This record gives sequence, structure tokens and C-alpha cells, in this order.
Amino acid sequence: MLKHILFTLFTLCCLGQTHAQTAHSLLRSGDQSYEDEDFLSAEEEYRKSLEEKRTVNGAYNLGNAIYEQERYEEAIKHFEEAASLAKSDDVRAKAYHNLGNTYMNTQELDKSVEAYKNALRLNPKDIETKYNLAVAQKQLQMQQQQQQQEQQQSDENQEQNEEQQEQQQDQDQQQQQENQDSQDQQDQDEQQEQESESEGEQNEQEEPQSGEQQEEKDLNKEEARRLLQIMEDEERKVQEKLKKAQSTPNKSSKDW
Repeated sequence: MLKHILFTLFTLCCLGQTHAQTAHSLLRSGDQSYEDEDFLSAEEEYRKSLEEKRTVNGAYNLGNAIYEQERYEEAIKHFEEAASLAKSDDVRAKAYHNLGNTYMNTQELDKSVEAYKNALRLNPKDIETKYNLAVAQKQLQMQQQQQQQEQQQSDENQEQNEEQQEQQQDQDQQQQQENQDSQDQQDQDEQQEQESESEGEQNEQEEPQSGEQQEEKDLNKEEARRLLQIMEDEERKVQEKLKKAQSTPNKSSKDW
């Protein structure tokens, strides 16, 4: 819960300059709009007041008006300015308290815890700040545990993914090797088949030639045998004629 706006209680006799009167009246006008929950109008009046004069009240109340419009990042800047401008511990403690609330809404819990601690250093008896600090610390602890779990889960997922990638790589390499071996075996079988077909064709071509040559050789042998037989027959006939001629006596011419 926000600490309420800081009201200025200056009287006109304390204001020595006209621009200070204007800043004060603008600040009071902004306070009225804030009380009416017209936070946009309050913001405009506070901004005009700060243009006239930079005051801790103006920065603090402007931060409140912007906070109520849920523009937390912008509200942080004004609460920090108020804390730096504050002269009293009470005002600075309020600025740190509201700064802690704003960091809670932006889920910057570590900064929220630190802001509440700063507020308690200045006002140790502030029960509301103590309660908010306990809530922030509890949420910060839960946030850290969740982050640790998420990191652990992320590490496990990464490790699992790496293992799956390694297994997939091993399977791919094994599959590639099997495919290569299969292809090599197929190429070898095809090569052997082609060689067998080539040898078969060569044998088919050579076998007829070998048969013809053998037949030709057989014919040549038969002819040679026949010629030899004829020659032997002729020789035998010649020998027989010679024998007959030798055994028959020559007739004398007187006989005829």
C-alpha cells in the first residue's frame, strides 16, 4: 500500500517569491485532484508545480499519481528523486516504502527488498513496511527457487537433447555405413555377375570355334587316312604286278 501524499503546510507569509506561491498552489490543486482520485489531473498539476520549483513534495506526489495509473517504470524515477531530495528521515522512509511497492509491481523483487530495508533503517517501527518486506522476501525466495528449477530443467533438457543428438548421429553414421556396405556388396555382386556373363558369352563364342576346328581336324585325319590307304593299295598293286612279272618267264620270239 502506498504512503499517502505529502501535504504542504506553508503559509503565504513563508513564501518569499511569486513562483513559489504558484508552485505551492499548483501542488495543493494536485493534492485535491488526487484525493478525488482524478490521478491524471493530479499528475498535470504536480508536473506544473515541479516546473515552477523542484520540491520533494512535488516529486513524491507526482510519483504517487503516476503509480496509481500503473506506469510503474516512470513512477520509480520520481520516488528516487524524492528520496534524494528529502531532508527528513520520515519523508525519505516514505519515498523508499513507495519505491519498494513499485519494484514489487515490476517484479524486481531484489530491488523491492532493498528499498524496504532502506525505509526500515530510517523508520524501524513502520509495521506496514515490515510486512511488505516479509512478503517481498518470501516472493523473492519463491522466484529464486523457480528460477533454479527452470535452470535445472533447462540443463536437463539440454543434456537430454545432446544425448539424443549423439545417439542420432551414431545411428546416422551406422546407417550410412550399412548403406555403404550394402552398396559395396551390390556393386561387387553386379561386377561378378557382369564378369560371369562376359565369361559365358566368351565361352559361347569359343565353343563353336573349337568344335569346328575339332571337326576340321577330324576330317583332315580321315582324309589323310584314306589317302594313306589309297597309297598303300596302289603300292600293294604295284608290288603284286612286279611279283607277277618276275615269276612269269619271258617267251622267246621263236614261239611266235
